[in-house]
Amino acid sequence: MRRLLRHPVRLVPFGFLAAILVGTGLLMLPWATSQHRYTPFVVALFTATSAVSVTGMAINDTPNYWNDFGLVMITVLTQLGGLGILTIAALVILVVSRQLGLRNRLLVQAETQEYGIGDVRRLLVRIAATVFVTEAVMTAVITGRLWLVYDYPPRRALWSATFHSIQAFNNGGFTLYSDGLLAFARDPWVALPLGLGAIIGGLGFPALFEAVRSWRRPARWTVATKLTIWGSLVLIGFGFGVLLLTEWSNPATIGTYDAPGKVLASFTQIALSRTGGFDVIGVGNLSEESYPLLIVLMFIGGGSASTAGGIKVSTFFLLAFVIWAELRGEPDVTVGGRRLATASQRQALTVALLSVALVVAGTVALIVLTEHVRYYAALFEVTSAFSTTGLTTGLVARLPEPGEYVLTALMYIGRIGPLTLGSAIALNTRRRLYRYPEEQPIVG
Repeated sequence: MRRLLRHPVRLVPFGFLAAILVGTGLLMLPWATSQHRYTPFVVALFTATSAVSVTGMAINDTPNYWNDFGLVMITVLTQLGGLGILTIAALVILVVSRQLGLRNRLLVQAETQEYGIGDVRRLLVRIAATVFVTEAVMTAVITGRLWLVYDYPPRRALWSATFHSIQAFNNGGFTLYSDGLLAFARDPWVALPLGLGAIIGGLGFPALFEAVRSWRRPARWTVATKLTIWGSLVLIGFGFGVLLLTEWSNPATIGTYDAPGKVLASFTQIALSRTGGFDVIGVGNLSEESYPLLIVLMFIGGGSASTAGGIKVSTFFLLAFVIWAELRGEPDVTVGGRRLATASQRQALTVALLSVALVVAGTVALIVLTEHVRYYAALFEVTSAFSTTGLTTGLVARLPEPGEYVLTALMYIGRIGPLTLGSAIALNTRRRLYRYPEEQPIVG
């Protein structure tokens, strides 16, 4: 207990667990469902975990199973989960920076720019303001569209817009429509705000704030911001092009759309597939060539200190630069005229390999526990749960109870895992006064 109190960051898993258990208890109540019946424990636990971890994966038909109280609880849990993640991420940086010693503190301060130890209150206010202003703008645009074009009553239009805006910015995937957002796939006034909101929420506050502050001088961005911003653009552009190509003639997804509709639907799906989890074109009907693309994008996820999951964009591209430097025989790994610290390379490798191990173990467990399941379907569901994306091929709705517990655990681990692991590694940084003799084993 003393060690936990000495490093409060390590209390993060218990905070998320407490929120999940409270949400589970509330969702089990009979007045949370449309049939006014008690919800089974596993269903309530799965849903609460999905909401708090901002995943959006559901094992039942969300709009028909839950009543207004249940949907409001899911919305509150998603908002608390997303805002809590951003807040905790901010505190992690500040707490870790105080524990690293002078040299490493200067490195952290260089990466986080204006966020010093005494700036906690100002930082948290800026995070909260960013969240609520972005969600308010998204809500206003979508409300007007639903009211004026789709003839929604004003109250229903406002509720639907608010619900989906909160889900999109926090990178959740719950929806008020049984078929996802297929009805709005070609409507730029609904699809684009949700897609852009998910991108903004998935960048992370360090990269987002620095990019906004120094948007005229991107060359002066820190390495972390460059990796996140440019890396996200590369992944979105690549994913958009590949998905558009593979689904262009698929009549079950976008094959019957006109060219502008295909472009808009593909872009929105990619923007939401990396982190958000909304189904825009019918994930269960995708061609088999598209599934590997979505699995990779979900596994990478979004930016560090964001509401997105995955191993994070900066981790992926940092490892890419490590491989490039090794192939070229370079003694150092450099990005944008900066040499990357060895500790950062080791942390990225640790996070990536542990994440791969968890996804593989989860996939094997799901195959063993579920009859007649295809490998790629199990891999897709496990990756979606671990990366807190929430997309599903439809397998999650027919999983046996043990499989539901597996995905619940993966959502929880995927949400708190990288954050806790990264901070724990940083807090355990120490300098030895001696070094062992070096030996170089054969590799490959």
